[in-house]
Formats: sequence, structure tokens, C-alpha cells
Amino acid sequence: MSDKSITGGCQCGAIRYSASSLGRASICHCRMCQKAFGGFYGPLVTVPGLKWTRGTPATYASSNKIKRGFCSDCGTPLTYDWGGDVEISIGSLDQPKIAAPVLQVNVNDKLPFVDALHNLPVRDLGNEPDTTEFFAAVKSHQHPDHDTEKWPE
Repeated sequence: MSDKSITGGCQCGAIRYSASSLGRASICHCRMCQKAFGGFYGPLVTVPGLKWTRGTPATYASSNKIKRGFCSDCGTPLTYDWGGDVEISIGSLDQPKIAAPVLQVNVNDKLPFVDALHNLPVRDLGNEPDTTEFFAAVKSHQHPDHDTEKWPE
């Protein structure tokens, strides 16, 4: 995948990055990724030529071999560094749809219900007046999905 405008960053905007291309996108099911992402798995993509354009991530050594980068202001998981190609969290990309996973790794730790998530019923919030009103009143403090000169504006 090649695109000179691959950008991303954390939720609060304190950290921003750019890359000239993306490598292999994967989903890691290991227990460390589950905890680091606070989710069922860690969606990651390799990023040759990663450059920090605003701030730099704090790091946590989640093992003797892995360092994980995150925003120390808002907690957004950003990187997975095992000493080879650094990987970034797919959700931190400004356009995460460009990094569709092509591989699952560490499936021995996969939670047993993950493969059936698509079968869950979908709640249509548009039919619930209280919920619709609530979401209409939400004003996001999240950094927009594009670079800004400064943030907050």
C-alpha cells in the first residue's frame, strides 16, 4: 500500500504521525494485546518510514521483548515495537479502512466468542428517542481525522 498522505494520531491530538506506506495488517489475539487495547484483540499494521509529526508516545515494556507506545495524555494505544518493523494501531489511523487485516496471530489466546460476534443482534438507536437525543447533544473533544496546525484549536 503506498500513499504519501497516511496519517494518524491519538484521540486527544497530542501525538500525530505520518508514514509513506503501510505493510501487513493483522489482528493479534495474545493476552497482552487484549489488555493493551482493552478489547478482544489488537489490530495492528506495520509502518515502514513512520515519522512522529507532533509529540512522541510514552512507552511501556509489556514483556522483555515488546515495547508498546501510547499517548500519556489520553491513553490511546499507538505502537507495538518488537525490534523489527514497528506496528501502529489500525484504529489510530485517520483512515483505518485502508488497513484491512489479512492475518490473525496468536490464535491460542483468541477469546471463544470472537468468531461469532457478527451474529449478535444489532440495536437500532434511531428508534429510541432518549438515546437519539443523548447522542445529538454529544460534543466530541476528539482530535479530527486529519492533521491540524495546533490542537485544541
